[in-house]
Amino acid sequence: MAYSIRQINDAVHSDPRGFVQESDEAYNQKIEAAARKIADNLSKSRIVLLSGPSGSGKTTTAKKIEAKLTEMGINSHAVAMDNYFKTVDLETAPRNREGQIDYESPFCMDMDLLNQHFAALDRGERILIPKFEFARQMRSDIKSQPLQLGRDEIAIFEGIHALNDIITGRNPAAAKVYISARSDFLGDGGEVAFKRTWLRLERRTVRDAKFRAWKADVTVRMWANVRRGEKLYISPFKDNASIMFDSTLPYEVSVIRAFAQPLFDHLRVSPDMDRYEEVHQLAAAYPLFDILDESFVAPDSLIREFIGGGIYDD
Repeated sequence: MAYSIRQINDAVHSDPRGFVQESDEAYNQKIEAAARKIADNLSKSRIVLLSGPSGSGKTTTAKKIEAKLTEMGINSHAVAMDNYFKTVDLETAPRNREGQIDYESPFCMDMDLLNQHFAALDRGERILIPKFEFARQMRSDIKSQPLQLGRDEIAIFEGIHALNDIITGRNPAAAKVYISARSDFLGDGGEVAFKRTWLRLERRTVRDAKFRAWKADVTVRMWANVRRGEKLYISPFKDNASIMFDSTLPYEVSVIRAFAQPLFDHLRVSPDMDRYEEVHQLAAAYPLFDILDESFVAPDSLIREFIGGGIYDD
């Protein structure tokens, strides 16, 4: 799908509140449709596997599906697969072609433990979900959380590798969901003026700056490796999904511009950086969008995952 920037700007000025509400309602309808399909699959499996590339909105989508299932009378539990990262071992950690630790690799994950937990939950057994401490780059079993599913309960595991064959091959009955920003924004001549992948980069850059105290320079320098990892480890498995989401919100660039543009305007990156031109094309496209004040954005909107102020914030 694609959206006209001119039509977006018209809506920003004529009826900003209605524009945002209409966009969010369209996304909520996708949530409801997914929840119904997941509920129909409950007799086959209590596990939901939700995957998507970085910045796609996996966490909020998982929690919104969780809330919708609860409304339908089905208790569910959203679980972040990031907690199944292995403690980083400098000697054995997978490396990218530059020799740096490849944090995008599925081999950073404890796939054996994940598959053991999926099987145990489907049998109604109790598991202990570990806690990965990113600051210390290690997994803590002391901070683990117990989870046991009742007869009509569901666990939604969300993470970039949730649809990898290593997982889906051993859990064929699980409901499988893939989510990504899949819409471009078009200029007056019908040309792509703001790419779908840029949505995820700006989301990630703003989120990292606000919640992880990362400078935008750091996030942007990592982007080439993130994209490489997506092509190697995520996109090849998206067809394993039976449910697909486009997480693009028509109004989001107009809202996030106020947060993202200052970060991109003050980047300190050299021209020899991978994807340097792409990053500067993104920054140059911001003036095409009129700014929409975040006060119009509901607390349960997906975009709140990246700009803050949401009901799903940890």
